Amino acid sequence: MTEKAGFALRGHNPDVLTCIANLSNDEVFTPPELANRMLDRVAAAWAANNGGANLWTNKTVRFLDPCAKSGVFLREIVRRLTEGLAEEIPDLPARVDHIVTRQVFGVGITHLTSLLARRSVYCSKLANGPHSIAKNFASEEGNIWFERLEHVWEGEKCKYCGASKKILDRGEALESHAYAFIHTDNIKTRIAEIFGENMQFDVIIGNPPYQLTDGGGMGTSATPIYHLFVQQGKKLSPRFLSMVIPSRWFSGGRGLDEFRKEMLNDSSLRTIVDFLDSAECFPGVDLSGGVCYFLWDRDNPGVCSVTTIVKGEASTMVRPLLEEGAETFIRYNKAIPILRKVREFKEMSFSEIVSANDPFGLDVRAENSYRRIKPKFSLEKFQDSLTFYYNGWRKEGIGYIEKSAISKNVDWTAQYKVFISKAYGERGSFPYLVLAKPFLGEPNSCCTETYLLIGSFASEQVAKNVISYIETRFFRFLVLLIKNTQNGMKKVYSFVPIQDFREKWTDEKLYKKYGITEEEIAFIESMIRPMGEAND
Repeated sequence: MTEKAGFALRGHNPDVLTCIANLSNDEVFTPPELANRMLDRVAAAWAANNGGANLWTNKTVRFLDPCAKSGVFLREIVRRLTEGLAEEIPDLPARVDHIVTRQVFGVGITHLTSLLARRSVYCSKLANGPHSIAKNFASEEGNIWFERLEHVWEGEKCKYCGASKKILDRGEALESHAYAFIHTDNIKTRIAEIFGENMQFDVIIGNPPYQLTDGGGMGTSATPIYHLFVQQGKKLSPRFLSMVIPSRWFSGGRGLDEFRKEMLNDSSLRTIVDFLDSAECFPGVDLSGGVCYFLWDRDNPGVCSVTTIVKGEASTMVRPLLEEGAETFIRYNKAIPILRKVREFKEMSFSEIVSANDPFGLDVRAENSYRRIKPKFSLEKFQDSLTFYYNGWRKEGIGYIEKSAISKNVDWTAQYKVFISKAYGERGSFPYLVLAKPFLGEPNSCCTETYLLIGSFASEQVAKNVISYIETRFFRFLVLLIKNTQNGMKKVYSFVPIQDFREKWTDEKLYKKYGITEEEIAFIESMIRPMGEAND
């Protein structure tokens, strides 16, 4: 075996780490190609901050993967350092031993992944075993640590990660998914306990678990946890922090609002690479809202380089993370000048006429709640009944209920309005529709929490003109700038301006009004397909 094949961990075809099936969409293995892209960016930033110095020739730099699964980040770091330190430490076994014992550290997320990571890095599941490339470890785990932890329950939730006691308090036979890096009050103290000394890491890099099922809704609800790994990483004050995480943090929600605010106001966040389709980053993985990786540079604050990747085409722009007066990160670089033109008009936001969730208090699916309402329901119209649009209770469709079943906004029932589904997912469909097709709500009508209400209006024609506006590509493009997941609550309409609804609106009229160029029109229409097509 050659030295390169034996210690640089190359020369294998195929690379075994490209062949491993993912644990789930919540714990996704990182492809070696992606890991190397992230490491390339770290190395470039190191060079920029250190007079062009090569990161991989520095024998004092320490690396940590706090959420090791396959061990791919650590493996690729070892490979790069093995090549880079060849002159500094000519003896190959001594060089490799120095790297794996003094420079590269990891925290496994499960017992299985810790074994896998050790196999990737040490060529043995036992760091001190006879086949290990390390020769000076006293323990079997080496510098890739794992110990089963339990959640700390406060009521029905874990105080550290928000895990559901009902779901994850299930005994020692199954993984607890209580991840060590985020189950502590003091991460610096915890890291010192794990590795036996106070540790200062120069680079923290990894791909954390994304969420934990919490048993809510219909069993598909989940609590995000990836942001907790990012926050803990910052507390260790590394020179560089790089992680790959779901892009849905851009728009906040579900416990992510404070994290979004923190990230978007952090001048140390210097690079974001955003994949609209997660499959372009993780082949075969479908993560609603896409996925991104970032580079946080402690010592070099400034504006951010944002790269958006759509169908293999990359667009890069150096810009502030927040547009002036905006609370939401804009994913698409080419959208920035379009949005700026629209905002110059200083018009009221369309979100002002969009209802909050459950406009009539008819969340018929809610359990153990005062909103658990099953109104008197009929498929046939009866005296003084309201037309009732529903979904998720019986079959989707139209029925009739008593007016007394309405618990809020009763006055809206008498007016014309527009109904639109609050959730619409396309699962990678491109160009996007963004929204489900809106429909007219006639007087004496209401809906379940499946829909949002827009309006209400005294005139049927005004309501129809609102529908014509929603159906334009221009309208749905502005919604897309905020809507990163299937949920389309009131706030996703924040960038859309109100129009004069005494007239019907078309894309041509809107493009002319806001001075949208031919190139900008082409971009909008490359992203958004006409609503006249099948609304699948």
